[in-house]
Amino acid sequence: MPTDDRVFRRTIHGALKDKVKQYGDRTFFFFKDQAYTYEDLDRESDRVAAGFQALGIGRGDKVAIFMGNRPEFLFLWFGLSKLGAVEVPINSAHRGDLLTYMVDTSDSRLLVLESRFMDRLGPVLGDLPKLEKLVVLGEESESLPEAGLPVRDFREITENGGAFEPGEVTWSDPFVIMFTSGTTGPSKGSLMPQNYALFMGEVCMETCEYTEKDVLYNTLPLFHGNAQLLSTMPALMSGARMVLAERFSASRFWPDVRKYGCTEFNYIGGILPILLKADPRPDDADNPLRVLFGGGCPPHLFDEVEKRFGVTLLEGYGMSEIGLPLLNTLKERKPGTCGKPVYGCQVKLVDDYGLEVGPGVPGELLLRNREPYTMLLEYYKMPAKTVEAWRDLWYNTGDYLVMDEDGYFNFVDRKKDALRRRGENISSQEVEKVFAGHPAVLECAAVGVKSDMSEDEVMICLSLKPGESLTPELLLDYAQERMAYFMVPRYVRIMGDLPKTPTEKVQKAALREAGVTPDTWDREAAGYQVKR
Repeated sequence: MPTDDRVFRRTIHGALKDKVKQYGDRTFFFFKDQAYTYEDLDRESDRVAAGFQALGIGRGDKVAIFMGNRPEFLFLWFGLSKLGAVEVPINSAHRGDLLTYMVDTSDSRLLVLESRFMDRLGPVLGDLPKLEKLVVLGEESESLPEAGLPVRDFREITENGGAFEPGEVTWSDPFVIMFTSGTTGPSKGSLMPQNYALFMGEVCMETCEYTEKDVLYNTLPLFHGNAQLLSTMPALMSGARMVLAERFSASRFWPDVRKYGCTEFNYIGGILPILLKADPRPDDADNPLRVLFGGGCPPHLFDEVEKRFGVTLLEGYGMSEIGLPLLNTLKERKPGTCGKPVYGCQVKLVDDYGLEVGPGVPGELLLRNREPYTMLLEYYKMPAKTVEAWRDLWYNTGDYLVMDEDGYFNFVDRKKDALRRRGENISSQEVEKVFAGHPAVLECAAVGVKSDMSEDEVMICLSLKPGESLTPELLLDYAQERMAYFMVPRYVRIMGDLPKTPTEKVQKAALREAGVTPDTWDREAAGYQVKR
């Protein structure tokens, strides 16, 4: 038996139980004006655990979740944790091959989805042989769909007394497979341990100095790590309240912040320019927000955001696999940087030969944590990728950063070909796979073009087969039936030949450097609409 009780105590559901003892029927979160207490979350997640255990789900089983922000997502997350099962949250915009890949590769035995997403699932159900059951959450009046496998109603399953046999869950057990964007191959499923969730909650709580008086505004999707680990967990662990929104809305942002007295908001880079686009008002700074916590604020907008809205920006650097190893804190910050290493995280910058570089010299960020089970366990069913990431017993981020003389780090560039648009990580390989499937396309390359929101716009560069012709509109019509809306490129450049190296590899660097050329088609300028 372990000598330290943290092994059993530091779990997601264990943290909830502690807060139920402390706060009981105190409100934990709001959703659409309805308040849910700590006891509500504990009771409803017990019912999920009981219902799903009756379906045969237990320790180590994978359960895919395909839904938007709603209380049932939280009930599922905590309920599966109580069983020692593993959640597999999937971006609800995915469809086609990528959706099939994530459900199948994760070995999900059961899929829970909102009925409004059934049109995404229907066409691929026949390609999911490992899927045993489907649980559908819909409106009360909706009938269950015909799916070709057992289908159950979520509400029916969770109408029980909440009695179940708890799993023996420890801090090293996995709680989630979180898919991160592939770069030179398919998306990787990051298998994350229970203690990682609590560690991230503590990191955020201490960085922003949350107390039970705070109210965190959570508008990002719960199928992303940000909403789960950087908002929900720190709100829970600090005894704060949380406001869960269905999605980010510029028109609802300030009314919600003022209505609920929100003191903190987690942002991604593209959100701040959106907020600044609104016409200035004399009372812009008359709001309860004290901290905006995130990353990717365009440097030239940093001061404007702080002064206009009367807030403090705290930025850091992180990835799904590693959390937030670099942070600015309220006690120690340098605006415009990613901050310094925190909370026992060891970091170093190395050149392409693995040699450490000094201040002012860009290098790849390598890191490792001193505390156990505070980073990914592995890339699920990808042992070679796991070994590659952990070369020399350091996690290799694949990102170039630079450290200044004061020990603060700045992001320089991605070593890999992953793109980031509106807070979504996009695999260039997965974009290319869709376009390469068009019968008129000879070859293609997806690259990022910097936007005015400090992130990437996606450009697809391609050449056509001899004798073929194709308009950008028809090409995107084809693509958006096969990919998530946020992956659909803004720019299309149809070329005679793609630039190549002597070994016939496409020179993506040359395409990125050329950027938006006169022969590039811009769907936004053309008024082309992408379906959501």
